[in-house]
Amino acid sequence: MRKGASCIPLSQWESETHERTQPLQSSPPASLPPPLPLRASPRAPALHRGTLRRRRARRKRRRSAQGLPPPPPPPLHRLPERARRAPPSPLSFPGEPRGWGGRGSPSARRSRRRPRLRRRAPEPPSPPRALPAGDPPSPMEVSRRKAPPRPPRPAAPLPLLAYLLALAAPGRGADEPVWRAEQTIGAIAVSRADGVFVASGSCLDQLDYSLEHRLSRLYRDQAGNCTEPVSLAPPARPRPGSSFSKLLLPYREGATGLGGLLLTGWTFDRGACEVRPLGNLSLSSLHNGTEVVSCHPQGSTAGVVYRAGTQKGWYLAVAATYALPETETANRCNPAASDRDTAISIKNTEGRSFDTKEEGRLKRRDGGAGSLHFVDAFLWNASVYFPYYPYNYTSGDATGWPSMARIAQSEEVKFQGQAALDCGHGHPYGRRLLLSSSLVEALDVWAGVFSAATGEGQEKRSPATTALCLFRMSEIQARAKNCQWDFSPQEPNCKEDQPEKVQPIASSTMIHSDLTSVYGTVVMNRAVLFLGTGDGQLLKVILGENLTSNCPEVIYEIKEETPVFYKLVPHPEKNSYIYLTAGKEVRRVRVANCSKHRSCSECLTAADPHCGWCHSLQRCTFKDDCVHSENSENWLDISSGAKMCPQIHISQRSKDKTTVTLAGSISPRPSGCVVRNVDTGREFCRSAPNEPCTCSMLTAASYKDVLVVDVTFSFGSWHLSKRFNFTNCSSLRECPACIGTGCAWCKSERKCIHPFTACSPSDYYRNQEPCQVAVEKPAPSKAAGGGGLEGNKTNRTNQGRQVFSVKSIEPQKISTLGKSNVIVTGANFTRASDNIVMILKGTSTCDKDVVRVSHVLNDTHMKFSLPSSRKEMKDVCIQFDGGNCSSVGSLSYIALPRCSLIYPATTWVSGGQNITIMGRNFDVIDNLIISHELKGNINVSEQCVATYCSFSAPSVKSSKARTNVTVKLKVQETYLDCGSLQYLEDPRFTGYRVDPEVDTELEVKILKENDNFNISKKDIEITLFHGENKQLNCSFENITRNQDLTTILCKIKGIRAASSIASSSKKVHVKLGNLELDVEKESVASPLYFLIGLPILLVIVIFAVAVGVTRHKSKELSRKQSQQLELLESELRKEIRDGFAELQMDKLDVVDSFGTVPFLDYKHFALRTFFPESGGFTHIFTEDMHNRDANVKNESLTALDALICNKSFLVTVIHTLEKQKNFSVKDRCLFASFLTIALQTKLVYLTSILEVLTRDLMEQSSNMQPKLMLRRTESVVEKLLTNWMSVCLSGFLRETVGEPFYLLVTTLNQKINKGPVDVITCKALYTLNEDWLLWQVPEFSTVALNVVFEKIPENDSADVCRNISVNVLDCDTIGQAKEKIFQAFLSKNGSPYGLQLNEICLELQVGTRQKELLDIDGSSVILEDGITKLNTIGHYEISNGSTIKVFKKIANFTSDVEYSDDHCHLILPDSEAFQDVQGKRHRGKHKFKVKEMYLTKLLSTKVAIHSVLEKLFRSIWSLPNSRAPFAIKYFFDFLDAQAENKKITDPDVVHIWKTNSLPLRFWVNILKNPQFVFDIKKTPHIDGCLSVIAQAFMDAFSLTEQQLGKEAPTNKLLYAKDIPTYKEEVKSYYKAIRDLPPLSPSEMEEFLTQESKKHENEFNEEVALTEIYKYIVKYFDEILNKLERERGLEEAQKQLLHVKVLFDEKKKCKWM
Repeated sequence: MRKGASCIPLSQWESETHERTQPLQSSPPASLPPPLPLRASPRAPALHRGTLRRRRARRKRRRSAQGLPPPPPPPLHRLPERARRAPPSPLSFPGEPRGWGGRGSPSARRSRRRPRLRRRAPEPPSPPRALPAGDPPSPMEVSRRKAPPRPPRPAAPLPLLAYLLALAAPGRGADEPVWRAEQTIGAIAVSRADGVFVASGSCLDQLDYSLEHRLSRLYRDQAGNCTEPVSLAPPARPRPGSSFSKLLLPYREGATGLGGLLLTGWTFDRGACEVRPLGNLSLSSLHNGTEVVSCHPQGSTAGVVYRAGTQKGWYLAVAATYALPETETANRCNPAASDRDTAISIKNTEGRSFDTKEEGRLKRRDGGAGSLHFVDAFLWNASVYFPYYPYNYTSGDATGWPSMARIAQSEEVKFQGQAALDCGHGHPYGRRLLLSSSLVEALDVWAGVFSAATGEGQEKRSPATTALCLFRMSEIQARAKNCQWDFSPQEPNCKEDQPEKVQPIASSTMIHSDLTSVYGTVVMNRAVLFLGTGDGQLLKVILGENLTSNCPEVIYEIKEETPVFYKLVPHPEKNSYIYLTAGKEVRRVRVANCSKHRSCSECLTAADPHCGWCHSLQRCTFKDDCVHSENSENWLDISSGAKMCPQIHISQRSKDKTTVTLAGSISPRPSGCVVRNVDTGREFCRSAPNEPCTCSMLTAASYKDVLVVDVTFSFGSWHLSKRFNFTNCSSLRECPACIGTGCAWCKSERKCIHPFTACSPSDYYRNQEPCQVAVEKPAPSKAAGGGGLEGNKTNRTNQGRQVFSVKSIEPQKISTLGKSNVIVTGANFTRASDNIVMILKGTSTCDKDVVRVSHVLNDTHMKFSLPSSRKEMKDVCIQFDGGNCSSVGSLSYIALPRCSLIYPATTWVSGGQNITIMGRNFDVIDNLIISHELKGNINVSEQCVATYCSFSAPSVKSSKARTNVTVKLKVQETYLDCGSLQYLEDPRFTGYRVDPEVDTELEVKILKENDNFNISKKDIEITLFHGENKQLNCSFENITRNQDLTTILCKIKGIRAASSIASSSKKVHVKLGNLELDVEKESVASPLYFLIGLPILLVIVIFAVAVGVTRHKSKELSRKQSQQLELLESELRKEIRDGFAELQMDKLDVVDSFGTVPFLDYKHFALRTFFPESGGFTHIFTEDMHNRDANVKNESLTALDALICNKSFLVTVIHTLEKQKNFSVKDRCLFASFLTIALQTKLVYLTSILEVLTRDLMEQSSNMQPKLMLRRTESVVEKLLTNWMSVCLSGFLRETVGEPFYLLVTTLNQKINKGPVDVITCKALYTLNEDWLLWQVPEFSTVALNVVFEKIPENDSADVCRNISVNVLDCDTIGQAKEKIFQAFLSKNGSPYGLQLNEICLELQVGTRQKELLDIDGSSVILEDGITKLNTIGHYEISNGSTIKVFKKIANFTSDVEYSDDHCHLILPDSEAFQDVQGKRHRGKHKFKVKEMYLTKLLSTKVAIHSVLEKLFRSIWSLPNSRAPFAIKYFFDFLDAQAENKKITDPDVVHIWKTNSLPLRFWVNILKNPQFVFDIKKTPHIDGCLSVIAQAFMDAFSLTEQQLGKEAPTNKLLYAKDIPTYKEEVKSYYKAIRDLPPLSPSEMEEFLTQESKKHENEFNEEVALTEIYKYIVKYFDEILNKLERERGLEEAQKQLLHVKVLFDEKKKCKWM
């Protein structure tokens, strides 16, 4: 026997089993015996190993003495270690490894992800039912042959609450994966292979199907921020919700040769749509267009994508509320005039901007009732259907009947009619709101959730408010007529005024109080509907053969009770999951609770098509969860029926034989069976494989006490067993009761017998069928005497119905546990007999609850005890003596209360403080109880509403100074823990002071020791006693906590002679809750001390008089300083808080589309890179090459060109020049650039020169510090390398990096101009560089101007908008305002205004008056020292909405104004004169400023450009198509080879070489100088910001770790957290380049040859050769001497002399 097992008496074992399993089982009916326990389910007490050994030996000896064979080995085996570590779950079966089928099964994987043991609420007790024929009376069990179970530990008793919760919440769902979004979810969609898409706020997330990982994210409004641009308050249901996401449609999935796409529609950009690849949201959009969906957050949009036309193109049929006629809601956006009346349109998704043909629109009918709210769109039978309803968005009322619009599935809108839908049955006013829609395509049926209006605050909600209605699509199609009801079709063909309403399928209509959503499908030929509710429930309805709805099952419940989103989405692959959306959360929920069915018959009779009986696991499961489910016979579905369930029977086939058989459908066949006596362990029989199991009849006297028998059938690796308990057979007197317990009925002897007891086979009953004949005969007489409700109905007269009346029911809300004292009021209750019942009717397809009256209290009141129920609202009526049922209103079953906060959480032991509990559903509690360890439960008086309870803390004075009590809520007999309340010692008061403020007011300060109490005004009452027992009430003001004491301040107002009252005060009486005490005045010195101190007092008085005047002045000065310090402190706090708030809330509308990037052409890019500081070379190198005569050749330059093409000569010349002391760094850079231009068309040769010079440089650096190579530009080769990189990477720069770089510069400019910018110093509030921070910032605000542009001939286009709105700052100068106005014109019209800035003037128009606006005019402020302050928008007092006219100057134009030191803008001189001027006009506006207060602006700017910057960086160190640019790969491989040749093993050296050659020599130069790449002007401020970015870029390539402290420069600290991430990406970038296959010499040569051809005739090479000759001739002697000393250069020496002769002759010719 296995260690730890034992044998114990059966009675003890059964009692322990019953006791331990009680919390997990429902109590059986009183008429039935206790349930038989599962075998080996309880944990037996462990015995010592020696005791077990001795018992086994005794048993063996006893059997041998009786002549019996030795006992078989026990069937218990040791569990694997993993299974033994914890007891099996209460839902697992004996012997089964956890996870429903082993380690590899889906549930096993879930077990590894989550804790294995989860206690579930127990299942509800099932009502007594007749067992099917041969149904076993005790549960079967399954066990593994090699891994029998270890008995579970006894579970702790569950509270009654958990037991009853199972009734209402079968699936609470703690295990379901949940995705929590940052904002309320507005749309959800699931693709076939690319995951789940969830739109919330302004973000779109792509999740995996398990909801555990986010695959990608799209920020639609502002990068890095998902917040909603405008706060959307949730409307009162069932009004339509608001959302910024309007469409989310995956399409083109599975199309041959095409990738899946995702169409998204947003309110942004006037209702824009985008098409993106399904695989990754971060990829750029393929198509986009505006005014596709509704641009109103509360407006509706529905759409569907399909293929149509001869080209089989993809089209979007979209219906939307483009314009809201209601004025209160139409203020967000204004669609184009062509779209204002559009209701339905068809867009070409493959067009550039979702093109719409003129025939592709269907208009709303003019004068229609309100707007049209579209709920859904779907395809059926080659048509597109749009369910909708007319709706007034202002009042929230439906203005017509829900309808279905139908158009053809084509390229154009072909209106095929509309049909009205009537789902108003059971509601007096009809249901005119359509909440959700679902097409059940397999049945050609459409399901919709309809609702009636509920009014403000849901006061009109009733049990019949919402309904599920099903309509046949064929009938909708037949009834749809092309009429001018809600639309304006081109060719209407009917004359009816009102549409004929289509009626729903009556049998499937289901009425409910609060449905929100529906999804329908077909599983195993059964229609299944999933319904969401407003209180967070997911219901499941299974339709019968005639589409009859059953009573819905609650399969999941959200504990927060959030309303379910209108769209339910199924899992695309596994039909066992559905995605449930509510609020900010999405859950993946199981579509059935199969595990709650404990037996095969219960599983299959439940008729849930998702569930079936798994033989190998012996449980009710999904098909996918059943081991070997590919074997069709291993999993029984509902089509098999309960009769196919496996059943073990014991029957007598003859006088001496008892046969055990297995019935039902099961595979494979059993390999044998064993029948064993449980008491003794003896086997009665063991059958051979594939033979019937028969046992000898037990007639021996010694076997008469065999009471419990185990029968086990073996199936390979698992067993099916059943226990038969025959303990009470002889005591049962009736046939049904006998057979129901597992015994047998012997007809001849008319008694219940042991099945192994002798009885004639013909008289032997082992199933219910023979017993039924006997039971059915007396049934009519029993029913006749029963006196049921239905039978008495006909005996009542109309008089009974006239006498009784009912008025109300209290309470109208109860918990799901029910309520034992519900009071109904009315009249004449005592006149009725005892036959008074209450009928509760909830969901229309569920059974009614009939409850008899508990007690008629008097003629007007009676009491009922209502049973538990699930959450829903029910209609209540009272029936007297079987008459008509009189309605008494509605009753709501709601969830149990939940507590979220107790405040305050600390109080004093005397009690009496007002305590508040926050939470929900508090209006159903019966009592609020304080549980104390010594005093037990204390009932307290509470005042509760739905969301909070308040009560007075009771007194709990005890010996303990500190004690914690538990706050509990009592609901029925269940106690809910609500949190703890801490009691501390009572407050201690030390004294009080009375100060007369004025003669009519007293200020009383009561001092007490510091404590942790939160005392409010409600808790304290203060009374001042003065004079002769006179008293005054003191009004509480506040409490101030100091370091030593706490001061309670109260005031007595409206009195006279405050000073005399203060002097005569005696005590203060404080009442703090239940604590009352008197506080004495602060201690006063005795008379003796007074006499001693009198002389001292006189001296003090004399001294005080002497210094009185000085002290008064000092006090005045101190008071002023204190006020100034307080003002300064207040200002500092405000600035810091404003900076923090801005950092969290500020948004920058980054321009995603900025038109064509203004790239410079190649030659200007090259010249600015080659000569960054010498702009004079541009003209001479870029003269018109076409005017040059190719036949006229300069002989001297041709000879020089041939000479420098001699590699040895050129290298010698360069080395010789570099050795000359007066050959400066500037000369070296110029020489390298001239050489680059001269060899521009010979890049192969230039590259070879670069290689030679780099090797020579390495030889020089290797002798010193190799890490310093290429760091500075101190040699020709270093500048030559920069130029070479610029030439070879110009294409990569333009194609890959240029666009993100331009976006960075544009975004940075946009952010800088969002705040004040000082014109004189160029400093700004928003910057990345602390040196350019405008910290002397004044207060500023935004001013919206209406700008009117004068019509000029230069810009006389008809479609140019000349009236635009521009936002400027009131601190902007007039020049700055001009620039912003020009930029706004360019953004609006896509082209610039026809004039330059210096050619225009601005004019302020006020009525008929005009005033020209200038930076400096006669009204400008001139400070004392002569400095003129530039005029601003605020100077002219221009307000919001002012009109500014832009017109052409009449006078001569001047160039840009350069202001001198005699002008100022925002940074003002520190002069008293200025402060005086400001003081007169803006009193109190001059504020103290500290630079460090505004450092958050640096961070705000960084956040605004962060995503753009990261995009730029990653475009630089990315490998497009997994290939590096040729120049980078070639040169990096060259450096690696040189390091290997020089035996350099330090990898840091090669890393530094690469960093110095590419990022430092090329990229930093580009990043700091955008004017090298684009045709833009770089301001000094932009230059400062780009320097910070370039520094961060270089830090990413550095190998040294930055050690930054708090005193480090802000330019370093700004990107300190980002640098480590960048460093890892750079290392990966270098590694990826190194891992690429090397370039062949031919590939590189071909690349260089192509680049050379591109740049032919770009430059005037003769100028470059001339400049090179100037350097040669300057150092001619040194070069000639070097050539003479070098071997092999004799020919070059001769050529050089020849070149000099030619140049000299040319010079003479020019002179002559």
